[in-house]
Amino acid sequence: MPGAPVAERARRVVGTLRRIYPDARCALDFRNPFELYVATVLSAQCTDARVNQVTPLLFARYPDPAALAAAPREAIEAIVRPTGFFRNKAKSIQEGARRIVAAFHGAVPQTLEELVTIPGTGRKTANVILGCAFATPGITVDTHVRRLAQRLGWTKQTDPVKIEFELMELLPQRDWTPVSLRLILHGRQVCHARKPECPACAVRADCPTGAALTRPRRPARRPARRPAAAKAAAGPRPGRSRSSGRVRRGAGSGD
Repeated sequence: MPGAPVAERARRVVGTLRRIYPDARCALDFRNPFELYVATVLSAQCTDARVNQVTPLLFARYPDPAALAAAPREAIEAIVRPTGFFRNKAKSIQEGARRIVAAFHGAVPQTLEELVTIPGTGRKTANVILGCAFATPGITVDTHVRRLAQRLGWTKQTDPVKIEFELMELLPQRDWTPVSLRLILHGRQVCHARKPECPACAVRADCPTGAALTRPRRPARRPARRPAAAKAAAGPRPGRSRSSGRVRRGAGSGD
């Protein structure tokens, strides 16, 4: 219920999402932490499906950080071009690979503090890697998680880092990663940015936004009509003929 405490509503929403998305997983294809790092960087402003079409060739040619670090930049750009912003992305993943080789002996680090030192890796990407590659709980605040957390009344913040910290306080640590994945799925399938499908939403009962959007509207009140006796007593309007109702011209009106 929208009027219930936030923690109570959040607990019910988590349970409902667990029931309707029991097998939620990262939509990016990967076999190891390095592949997930690269795929996540490429997914910026691009669909996961498109990234999954590009990465098989990329990883076949450059299967590890050392290989990608030594690759010709133009060759990387040609492969990742379909993901958009391909020059910036090629630069990020190659410099990231070089950082992994030089600073972490070729292995993707397992702490957020170390991950965010890798080019192209902010807190969102770091939490994706931690949660999906290392099974370390983390809140991934992407565009879907931010939108749904606000609509559900879990936060009033707009900054992703502040939202992350608020959700960490609201939700049990064991739920951080699965809730992130399920919110992303729900945002893609039901709670769309422009036209959320609130009537079909399974968590509508615990969503203030959904409850407001689906609340029945009161019919517009029609103005009361004057009784016929009151109209007769009032007589005709000034300047109108009883017979025709047309406005009479004044004596001084001209053409």
